[in-house]
Amino acid sequence: MDFSPHLGVILTACLLDALFGDPVYRLHPVRLIGALSLVGEQALFGVGLNGRFGGVLHWFLVVGGALAVWWAVRLGLALWHPWLALAWDCFIAYSLLCMRDLLVHGRRVLAALDDLPSARQRLSLLVGRDTEPLGRGGIVRATIESLAENLTDGVLTPLWALCLFGLPGLIIVKAVSTLDSMVGYRNARYGRFGWAGARSDDLVHWLPARLSVPLIALAAVPLGLHPWLAVRTAWRDHARLPSPNSGWSEAACAGALRVRLVGPTRYGGALRDYAYLGDPAWPIDLDAGHLRRALGLILLCSVLALGVGLGLAALRG
Repeated sequence: MDFSPHLGVILTACLLDALFGDPVYRLHPVRLIGALSLVGEQALFGVGLNGRFGGVLHWFLVVGGALAVWWAVRLGLALWHPWLALAWDCFIAYSLLCMRDLLVHGRRVLAALDDLPSARQRLSLLVGRDTEPLGRGGIVRATIESLAENLTDGVLTPLWALCLFGLPGLIIVKAVSTLDSMVGYRNARYGRFGWAGARSDDLVHWLPARLSVPLIALAAVPLGLHPWLAVRTAWRDHARLPSPNSGWSEAACAGALRVRLVGPTRYGGALRDYAYLGDPAWPIDLDAGHLRRALGLILLCSVLALGVGLGLAALRG
């Protein structure tokens, strides 16, 4: 594989992420995208464009604006020196990949399992559900579910978008994910306006979600887990969740670990009666050992995903 600036950006960003995790600074790209989304939403609602057409305009404003800012800064730096433009690309890619942080949050929950209030507080940084009612088993189960879901959203899609489509692909994916988190709700305000953000988020994650199944099965082999159960459970149970994508990786992880995940869950005090993923005979009251195995599984999946991504980058040339 010939070394290229594109490979340099990928490897540098992944190395920085592995060493330092997601950088925290005021002008982080995701924060800026969120601010642009809010300003655009207020402007469009202010002139009555609060339906689907306004939502599509909002989508182009946010995604196009994110790309324009990256490109304008890159162009200005390139006029000074090409290496400055390359450094800018590396920094933005590093800022938008967050593989390490997912594992760090999971490990923090694991470390706090003997102190349930602390474990619930750390879990709340990973999930949107109510954490107060959860005991140890529920905390472990919720953490594994978040790790499995974010394997697709937070690792596979951004990494493979960067590898296959370069930095513009990564920026589009992160902008779309930010839009979905801000306006992609089925409620009175966003049911129509957020349609473009929500549907595009479903689209960008569609293929990585399904490819997560063989990846999880492959990672399960050297860890002594259950690769065949990962495939079987994903195929059988993925549609039990309302999301068109998250069920694939969550069900595959349930099978690989041979545990039951999801089930009835409270959000804002309201109970959502989700079906369980996994066989009825599998355990539901999970412990620290289950979480350790899940963390090892997600770590190995991330390493394998990088290998796949470098192969995609080689095909891209």
